[in-house]
Amino acid sequence: MEYKSFIGGAWEETSNSTPNINPSDISDTLGHAAVSEVADMDRAIDAAHTAGAVWAGSTPQQRFDVLDFIGTEILARKAELGELLSREEGKTLPEGIGEAARAGQIFKFFAGETLRQTGDVLASVRPNVGVDVTRSPVGVVGLITPWNFPIAIPAWKIAPALAFGNAVVLKPAELVPASAHALAEIISRSGLPEGVFNLVFGRGSQVGPRMIASNKVNAISFTGSVPTGRGIAAECGQLLKKVQLEMGGKNPMVVLDDADLDIAVETCVNGAFFSTGQRCTASSRLIVTEGIYDNFVSAVEARLAGLNVGHALRADTHIGPVVDEKQLAQDLEYVDIAAKEGGKVVGGQRLNRDTEGFFMAPALVTETTNSMRINQEEVFGPVASVVKVKDYDEALAVANDTEFGLSSGICTTSLKHATHYKANAEAGMVMVNLPTAGVDYHVPFGGTKGSSFGSREQGTYAAEFYTRVKTSYTQA
Repeated sequence: MEYKSFIGGAWEETSNSTPNINPSDISDTLGHAAVSEVADMDRAIDAAHTAGAVWAGSTPQQRFDVLDFIGTEILARKAELGELLSREEGKTLPEGIGEAARAGQIFKFFAGETLRQTGDVLASVRPNVGVDVTRSPVGVVGLITPWNFPIAIPAWKIAPALAFGNAVVLKPAELVPASAHALAEIISRSGLPEGVFNLVFGRGSQVGPRMIASNKVNAISFTGSVPTGRGIAAECGQLLKKVQLEMGGKNPMVVLDDADLDIAVETCVNGAFFSTGQRCTASSRLIVTEGIYDNFVSAVEARLAGLNVGHALRADTHIGPVVDEKQLAQDLEYVDIAAKEGGKVVGGQRLNRDTEGFFMAPALVTETTNSMRINQEEVFGPVASVVKVKDYDEALAVANDTEFGLSSGICTTSLKHATHYKANAEAGMVMVNLPTAGVDYHVPFGGTKGSSFGSREQGTYAAEFYTRVKTSYTQA
């Protein structure tokens, strides 16, 4: 299979390509992805710039029909698309199918948003003057997406961009071209005018800067690493270009003495280790009060011992492989760092299976303090650390002691503590007796501090980024 860039309504041939390797079985090559050049990005931007005016003038019904078509087909093919996703990224098959379904739901939601767009009609403070407040498209939006949610994250950027009348240039992560290509193929048959949606594969270090610097690209939405995000923010600031960033997390899950132990264990194991821990919302810091600490650690260790790590497509697999060799090396390095800092590590070793892949046993690191690197730096793998604290007040202070602020959780049966935590946790999303990872598609997504910058993604709040507010005055 050749995964080609899609520019101006046409699939582009290229002489350079890279293999798409299955992390569960490196002998399995799904296909080869185009390595586009800067000139290809220029053509994609030009196509979007030219077509944007046409789409900006489209009716809500036209936009609804396009987005509804895309969402309907994704949902009808969720099993097929989920299997493709799991083969190339390493999520278990149920996780892959669930992500594909979410992508379809996102397009369906924003199909509805095309018909729900509103404005305001106000009386002026001056006599015989009327005021209209409306929203208009931003223009051409550049989207840069990561490898860990290869169909859902592109969906939650593309869908609102199109719903609000913008043209799109998508640059997906190099590790996961198949999901982006499959999504683009569906979009190509949706009735969208040529050039409104463009897909450019290629090395981010080459084509990404071109997208950001172009004066024909009016806004950038990025999900990825903190260093890259900060660089994009700085450049967009110089260019006075609208920017939205979703970056890292070091998300805490507090477990209080009064928590239901079974709920706490399942919540923490799900949030920390499912999807191989490769989620920016993963519960990577487990902050546990001393009265429940020993029972909690023993129960988590027992639960982890019963989880199967293996090929993503096998029915008995609970945790799939790490996405590639580089990420696996980083995960193993952090486990080693944690041990050298004084943490006690259970698990965390590379595993051999009957297929050669990037398999790693989930790692639980106990006897840590919050100042350790394992508790301050994002690992992005199946690794969670445990910090023992005296009481709720210390737990809250430790939870907030991080440069990140994406998701934060608490397990407790105390309404008092749950209510106080929701109000005082320094995070954009707060969970009570639920994993820090796992969010709905119709409500805002985003964080505080070093995790996010700009307006929220998803739900009705997406309009803040993908539109501009226009105020018009009329003299009667």
